[in-house]
Amino acid sequence: MKLAMVVTGRHSWRTKDLHRLSDAILELETRDEVERFLRDLCTIAELEAMSHRWAVAQLVDRGLPYLEIAERTGASTTTVTRVAHWLRHGEGGYRIALDRTKESASTA
Repeated sequence: MKLAMVVTGRHSWRTKDLHRLSDAILELETRDEVERFLRDLCTIAELEAMSHRWAVAQLVDRGLPYLEIAERTGASTTTVTRVAHWLRHGEGGYRIALDRTKESASTA
């Protein structure tokens, strides 16, 4: 089965299904709702991998050495390097989330 592709930018990963998933996530209102949705959607291993990547992104953003980040998070240095690359050269998603979580922490 071939997925219908949405023509946006230069990336074919932006499918109609991804748009629908994004819309569903935007409808969630609380941390509990998001966590419950993610648990239904993902395996425990997938949730752990995403959680580790997010922890890595936060530490990379703070400027910690990659080896220290790997030791703190249990992620491989390959994962740390990959996350750092996407933080600097990706779609900007990490940056948006990092900046917004910093803003919300400073206003709390």
